[in-house]
Amino acid sequence: MADIYSTIVRFFQEGGFFIYPIAIVLAIGLAIAAERWVYLSRELRRNLKAFEDFLPLLRTTDLEKMQLYTREVSVPVTRIIGCGLDMMKVSKQRADVENSMSEGMLECMPRIEERTNYLAVLANIATLLGLLGTIIGLIGAFTAVANADPAEKSELLSLSISVAMNTTAFGLISAIPLLVLHSMLQNKTGKIVTSIEMAAVKFLNIMTIHRLIEAGLPRTQAAAMAAVAAEEHAVNPARVETPVPGGQPG
Repeated sequence: MADIYSTIVRFFQEGGFFIYPIAIVLAIGLAIAAERWVYLSRELRRNLKAFEDFLPLLRTTDLEKMQLYTREVSVPVTRIIGCGLDMMKVSKQRADVENSMSEGMLECMPRIEERTNYLAVLANIATLLGLLGTIIGLIGAFTAVANADPAEKSELLSLSISVAMNTTAFGLISAIPLLVLHSMLQNKTGKIVTSIEMAAVKFLNIMTIHRLIEAGLPRTQAAAMAAVAAEEHAVNPARVETPVPGGQPG
C-alpha cells in the first residue's frame, strides 16, 4: 500500500502540469461509474421483482388489476407493460400492442443508458491529455537543451523526458480502468434491457394465448399460434393481426 501511495505522489511531483487534469478526468469517471453501478444494480433487482409480483395477475388476465399494479409500481418493466395495457383498451391486435410497448421502451431506455458512454469519452480524454503532456514535455526538453550549458544538458534532458513519460503513464493508468468499467456497465445495462424485453414478450404471449383459449382453441394450439404470431411480427410487424384480450377491435 505504501508503494502505491509513493508511486502516486511521484507521478504528481514529476509529471508536470498535465497530471492534474488527468487526475480530474479520472475522478469524474470513477464518480460516474460508481453512481451508474449502484443505479443499474438496483434497477435490475427492482425490475425482476416487479415482474415476478406481476405474473400472478398476468395469469388471471384481469386488465383492471394489472393496470392498477403498473400504476402503483413505477419501474421500466411495469411502465412498458402499462403502455401495452393502455393500447388494449382501443385495439385487440398484437401488433398495435407491441408497437405501444416499443414506444414505452424508447421512453425508458435513455434513463438506463444515461452517462455510461461518458466513461469511454473520459478514457480517450485521459489518453490524449497524457499524449499532449508528453509532447509538451519533449518540446520543453529540446528547448532547454538548446539553450543550456553543455554541463547541464544531460540533467535537463533527463528531467524533461521523465516529465513526459510520467504524463503518458498516468494517462494510460487512468484510461484503462475507465474502459474496463465502461464495458462492465454496458454489460449490466444489456442485462436490464434483455430482462425487460423478455418480460414484454412473455406478457404478449400469455395474453395472446388466453385470448385464443377464450375463443375456443385448445391450449397447445393457442400456444403454437401465439409463438408463430410473435415470430411473424418480428419479421414483418404490419402483417400480424393476432388478437389479444381486452378492448375493442381497432
